Amino acid sequence: MAETVLGIIGGSGFYQMPGLERVEQIELDTPFGAPSDSYVRGSLGGITVVFLSRHGRGHRVMPSEINYRANIYGMKQLGVQQLLSISAAGSMRENLAPGDFFVPDQFIDRTFKRPQSFFGNGIVGHVSMADPVCPHLATDLTLACRAAGATVTQGGTYLSIEGPQFSTRAESQLYRSWKVDVISMTAVQEARLAREAELCYAILALVTDYDCWHLSEKEVDIGDVIQVLGANVTTARAALSHLAARLAVSTRSCSCAQALKGAIVTERSVIPRQTRAALDLLIGKYL
Repeated sequence: MAETVLGIIGGSGFYQMPGLERVEQIELDTPFGAPSDSYVRGSLGGITVVFLSRHGRGHRVMPSEINYRANIYGMKQLGVQQLLSISAAGSMRENLAPGDFFVPDQFIDRTFKRPQSFFGNGIVGHVSMADPVCPHLATDLTLACRAAGATVTQGGTYLSIEGPQFSTRAESQLYRSWKVDVISMTAVQEARLAREAELCYAILALVTDYDCWHLSEKEVDIGDVIQVLGANVTTARAALSHLAARLAVSTRSCSCAQALKGAIVTERSVIPRQTRAALDLLIGKYL
């Protein structure tokens, strides 16, 4: 059985991964430029973990500025097979309270400034995004959260907006009418690119507020968001330890590792050499 390598992308409030053993810092470059920061690789619960701070150390990169392609490509370079994103999120439901954990299985994308795919520059590929989250990894994550004592809900819809501003009240009410569960700014691109990189993908949304639709709560304040996150980071880290232990004794049996099979529609003879070389890590086995 191949060594299990779990990638973790930490978002607002989750900038470090303490508890790793045999830690090394890795600087990478990719065909898509530099990732948000250096990667931190170590051992946790019997598996290898690769951690990356989505916004960079010191939180210096806005959601629209993140080099999502470089971040995911770098994970693939480091042998990651399963990728977990951790993200702060606003609740769009009364019964999903600040402090709760949420593991979505669907996304709605309202971003408009960001590259969405590794493909282009002479090669076209179409992967299925009908079910964008790996059900096995999501279930393992949910069980790990429960083992850590978190209040966690599995299943539902994550809405991604461009940001960096939070929603207007009118927007928040519109999104509520769409029956979404949480709102945030970063996961959709990661989900799309993880699918193209044939990585299992799941997201742990840490609920921090009620956006601005809830009339009995005050509007979103970033100071309050960080305060709620701080209270939940310890539990989230405990959940990751439980997740690592689960993955150490499990076998990857989903279809995520074959997501690109049959997806490339470009005639092989016309794919530019430079593009082919840049994507060889992702598509080489199909060419």
